[in-house]
Amino acid sequence: MIKEFNIIIEEGEDGYLISEVVGLPGCHTQAKNLDELVKRTKEAISLYLKCEKGLKIKDSFIGVQN
Repeated sequence: MIKEFNIIIEEGEDGYLISEVVGLPGCHTQAKNLDELVKRTKEAISLYLKCEKGLKIKDSFIGVQN
């Protein structure tokens, strides 16, 4: 089963890109470019889910406003 997650991507003051996974508290990472950030984010999600077996994710992403 493929799970889908929403992520928020921001640029830090140091120029690094930062991702935060909506619905997975504390699941975030950073990288210098978008390709590396996506790779690291997928890895972070995988590790999070392995550590949190039995976790029921009940999050309804509504949207982002700036």
